[in-house]
Amino acid sequence: MNLHKSLSPLTPSSKFKALLMLLIGLSIFSSCEKVIDLDLENAEPKIVIEGNVSDQLENQYVRISKTIPFSTNNTFNGFKGAKVTLSTTSGSSINFAEVSDGLYKSQQFKGIPGTKYKLEVLADGKVYTAESTMPFPVVPDSIGFKKLNFFGNTTIYPTVFYKDPANIQNQYRYILKINNKFQSDIVFEDRFNDGNEVSDIIIYDGDDIKSGDTIDIEMQSIDRKVFKYYFAISQIDGNGGPPVAPANPDSNFNNGALGIFSAYTKSSISVILK
Repeated sequence: MNLHKSLSPLTPSSKFKALLMLLIGLSIFSSCEKVIDLDLENAEPKIVIEGNVSDQLENQYVRISKTIPFSTNNTFNGFKGAKVTLSTTSGSSINFAEVSDGLYKSQQFKGIPGTKYKLEVLADGKVYTAESTMPFPVVPDSIGFKKLNFFGNTTIYPTVFYKDPANIQNQYRYILKINNKFQSDIVFEDRFNDGNEVSDIIIYDGDDIKSGDTIDIEMQSIDRKVFKYYFAISQIDGNGGPPVAPANPDSNFNNGALGIFSAYTKSSISVILK
């Protein structure tokens, strides 16, 4: 079939109708146009809380800050004088001590998988709370490397191999360092590979891995709300597709606080590329 012959040219009448529709469309578009002034300088500062509890015997940390004006240099605006408490449904609690502006540290303790933790922060006369249930650990079997070709360029990416537990909703977060330099923070879920042997490729934007480089990967098992938080951040950054319009990712804190509280299990693996 000759497709060109099946397309009829516009007659004078149809050309007029098409032009009329175009003018109407432009008129509607211009009538809906509105200038919006964003008062970025005078936006009310918000509390930002980043809290973590792992299943490792270590000091656990909570960072508290306040947002800064849009035009200010991106510095950590630590919040001093907050009261930070971690508790469980069994009634036990741990207080965090302020060790520097905005940084709060617990005594050494080990989180317990399956336990729901509640973080409470008293700051500026308000109480902010968030809850996170620590998942059971998923331990990686090994780290390998895969070559991927993008637009004619071949790049080597670290790959984590593991067995996903069946019939359980699992979410994972990976933090990648190469030669002790941060490269990537990426999350995955098991929606399409529940119960399977899995290989997660850790995509990053840094220099290509070469022989002799040291690759460190921290694999975390995280709860659903924490996954959604980091996934939203990755979408804003454009990881896995075009970037989306900037917006604050959904926090698990109440009272309008930004940030996230995560109770997670973790495994760390280090390997040198031969």
